[in-house]
Amino acid sequence: MLELRNINKYYNPGTVNEMCLFEDFNLTIQEQEFVSVVGSNGSGKTSMLNIICGSIPVDSGRIIINGQDISNMPEFKRERRIGRVYQNPAMGTCPSMTILENMSLADNKGKPFNLRRGTTKSRIEYYRESLSELNLGLEDKLQVPVGSLSGGQRQAMALLMSTLTPIEFLILDEHTAALDPKTAELIMMLTDKIVKEKKITTIMVTHNLRYAVEFGNRLIMMHRGNAVIDKVGKSKTDIKIDDILEKFNEISIECGN
Repeated sequence: MLELRNINKYYNPGTVNEMCLFEDFNLTIQEQEFVSVVGSNGSGKTSMLNIICGSIPVDSGRIIINGQDISNMPEFKRERRIGRVYQNPAMGTCPSMTILENMSLADNKGKPFNLRRGTTKSRIEYYRESLSELNLGLEDKLQVPVGSLSGGQRQAMALLMSTLTPIEFLILDEHTAALDPKTAELIMMLTDKIVKEKKITTIMVTHNLRYAVEFGNRLIMMHRGNAVIDKVGKSKTDIKIDDILEKFNEISIECGN
């Protein structure tokens, strides 16, 4: 379970550009929930992910994972428990290294460095089997540099690599936004498959309202650092894209747009 308790976050404090993004923000995400998060630019979606992952600090408040307060835990230590896939396919892989080298790096995340081999024949075979499930032919390209792959292939690899070691949370930061529609559909189906098979608690920020409605068991809409829609279970199943668009329009009118 993930808990954000009384989170406060200001940008440019003490200046004329001071902005309060989160004020006493609270959110609880239960184990094995798949949460889709939508909202306009500046609503706090990505900042919330960065706070969870430790990319940006909070001014006050607590971040708790399964009863442990990780508020002061550095980002690199959180990465042992949290997998993250970014919008840019280039950010989840190392382009100058081969597929095999990338897989081995991900497989050894959080493990101590020593003089033992980075991988073994049995693990290489496991990588092949895992890659074959992507149905992209990558299992036959282990020695190919990742930089020569398409954006969709790299994003599929990034998704697989982020879940290669046991993690407690998967963070998806608009991970289909930079892909063409056909490839985005493939990545979403792969995402759904991995989340269900590995039973990973997942938070997905997306601008695609159809994905937000069709995938996951909880939907949150953010606005000015608050959850203005929070539907889970049957109420999430019943929500329609038009319901979200209506809320967007209501907010737009309130903001004078």
